[in-house]
Amino acid sequence: MRDIKVDKLILNCSVGESGDRLTRAARVLEQLTGQQPVYSKARYTLRGFGIRRNEKIAVHVTVRGEKAMEILERGLKVKEYELLAKNFSNTGNFGFGINEHIDLGIKYDPTTGIYGMDFFVCLTRPGARVARRKTRNSRVGFRHKIKREDSVQWFQDRFEGVVLASEE
Repeated sequence: MRDIKVDKLILNCSVGESGDRLTRAARVLEQLTGQQPVYSKARYTLRGFGIRRNEKIAVHVTVRGEKAMEILERGLKVKEYELLAKNFSNTGNFGFGINEHIDLGIKYDPTTGIYGMDFFVCLTRPGARVARRKTRNSRVGFRHKIKREDSVQWFQDRFEGVVLASEE
């Protein structure tokens, strides 16, 4: 009952501008996941970066199930199964980034270009739905919540990964 599994994997590709580069980044995510990505808008205007409020600047997609595990495996292979301790949050989730999407096994296309992306993994235990369901919802007990140590241990056991000390 306390075994940890991947709830979802969020892939984010933040381009920083709308237009052709953003649609090409969306095409990369669609190629990788087989799902339609969602566009994210800027919350406020930043003249230094040249973006306006409500301008589409990023694209992301949420993947669940076996496909999430397969894409996560490919992403961790790029990182050589090495993550920093600061990549893990206190709530038991973790994330990392890659610089080039072609490392994931997608063939390079000169018309598309090269995009980096962020991977964010949400871990859960069976029974976590009690906090989200509509009727008779209740709280997840403290012992059932995933902590940083649990997610680090899961990462090391599942992928034989290495967690390096943070460079601070």
